[in-house]
Amino acid sequence: MSLESVRHFFAEHAPDIDIIEMPESTATVELAARVHGVQPGQIAKTLSLKVKDAIVLIVTRGDARLDNRKLKAALGAKARMLSVDEVVNWTGHPVGGVCPFGLENPLTIY
Repeated sequence: MSLESVRHFFAEHAPDIDIIEMPESTATVELAARVHGVQPGQIAKTLSLKVKDAIVLIVTRGDARLDNRKLKAALGAKARMLSVDEVVNWTGHPVGGVCPFGLENPLTIY
């Protein structure tokens, strides 16, 4: 479902972009960096958070860590990471494969 929803999204919104599929797992920043031959900071990772009653996605460089104080100041409340089940239910993507495209539900993306 996840890959198909991303394919559909790009077919509709950016048909000139090709999806590159790799035979090896890219489910973590470290694995993705190794498979693509880049540094972890060159990989984009998507974090799924709940802030008050809103679900948001934050796309950041692979080696970045969240600063909870700065995140609270920027978003106006404390954030918490979604559980594995919540990630799948809200995004339609499994943990390790979350991206801001082909989402199950419309979400705010930072």
